[in-house]
Amino acid sequence: MKKSQKTLLAVAIASSVAVMSACGGGGDEPGSDSSSAAPAFTTNATGALSAWGFENADEVGTSRLDYAKTKLTGVTIKIDATAFDAQKFTTRAASGTVPDVVQMDRRFVATYAAQGLIKPLDSCFSAYGIDPKTQYYPSVVDDVTYGGHIWAVPQFYQPPAIMLNKRVMAKAGVTDADLDTSKPEALLAAVAKMYKASGNNPSTLGFDPVSTGQTELWILGLGGQLIGADGVPTLDDPNNVKALTLLKQLNDAQGGYAKVKSFSDSFDTFGDNNQFVKDQVGAQVDPQWYVNVLTPYVKKVDIGAVPFKNSEGQPFTVAGGSSFVIPDKAKNPDAACAWATSLTSQDAWLAAGAARAKTIAKTDGAINTGLFTGSPAADQAIRSQYVKSSGNAGFDQTISTYYDIVAAGKSYGSSPAGQQVQTEVLNAVTSSLLGTKAPDAALKDAQTAAMRAYNQTR
Repeated sequence: MKKSQKTLLAVAIASSVAVMSACGGGGDEPGSDSSSAAPAFTTNATGALSAWGFENADEVGTSRLDYAKTKLTGVTIKIDATAFDAQKFTTRAASGTVPDVVQMDRRFVATYAAQGLIKPLDSCFSAYGIDPKTQYYPSVVDDVTYGGHIWAVPQFYQPPAIMLNKRVMAKAGVTDADLDTSKPEALLAAVAKMYKASGNNPSTLGFDPVSTGQTELWILGLGGQLIGADGVPTLDDPNNVKALTLLKQLNDAQGGYAKVKSFSDSFDTFGDNNQFVKDQVGAQVDPQWYVNVLTPYVKKVDIGAVPFKNSEGQPFTVAGGSSFVIPDKAKNPDAACAWATSLTSQDAWLAAGAARAKTIAKTDGAINTGLFTGSPAADQAIRSQYVKSSGNAGFDQTISTYYDIVAAGKSYGSSPAGQQVQTEVLNAVTSSLLGTKAPDAALKDAQTAAMRAYNQTR
């Protein structure tokens, strides 16, 4: 791979990792609906601002930082560009030595809201005339809503879909329509046609469901539920068994989970010998950013994409990404509000789109796959201006598929036990796939542990 292509790949991954890695309340309990719980933000952004986030910022990050700096002329900004660490944040928040604004995964937000460690931001948005329900996708807003308040400024949204290896499919006589997650029998038949083994080990996976990385997609997509409307864990919902059962069937049809996991762990996912170049998968669940990873190999791969479909046969995806929160003990919350909202404004995203397009223009053969920002207006503006035909029908169709599904996203759910729910879901699916527990028993045990964590927040 050419040096310029490697540079662009690193740039793409850096912004994507940020996706997956950026006056106190009143007397009411954190997360309550009372307006007295919400601090009054103003637009008086002055003084010093400390921020924690933007690890390894690429041009998408630096262009937005530059834009925000021009809007906060009376503010001196200092950034700690290390990765977010949950234990470090909790320790700093308890001691009061916190930054004014922190970038974190949206799935952490409700946990810290329930603990009273971050501020509700309803007044922050209203101070700048921002209606979160129109600026962001509904699923993105749901990610950071808890107890009737919005607790974070969202950024990025990486929807997963099913990426296809058309070479493997063609050799096996499998069509796009066969890879329909709402039709398990047809899906399993297609997997069997594409699966190949060398000895007793997989050499080509017909379909890599990314069982432990995309478990929530399978559970929610097949009609299950992880978190109730009030934040209570629902891991033992009877419908959740469907997803774990299908995941076990998919793995068992390809040598069993242990062998599938060992094989997929060996993939050169970000390199010249990745699984699509080497025909090690017929299909795989992937987030949108992975299209960027494959662009340097446009002449070596033959890809396409189809949406994940829910149990009703409709396109389905889940919301995932990062956000900015303002700690409860922040010393300059007004500047933090101004900075976070500036970084995620339409103009900031357009600056990022222009910067990304400039980088791509300098790279031979590079393809602009767009930016998925969390804001539908920004996404469409960037797509309209910069995402043009690449000359490769497979890449163009794949890019379009991700744009088509983004509005169909659903939140994982917002709970003060959100981190524990995520951990227990992983434990449940792993034990189920390994056969150490039946799916219903695994989910029952996971629910018990998640409820223990939930009850500790009350």
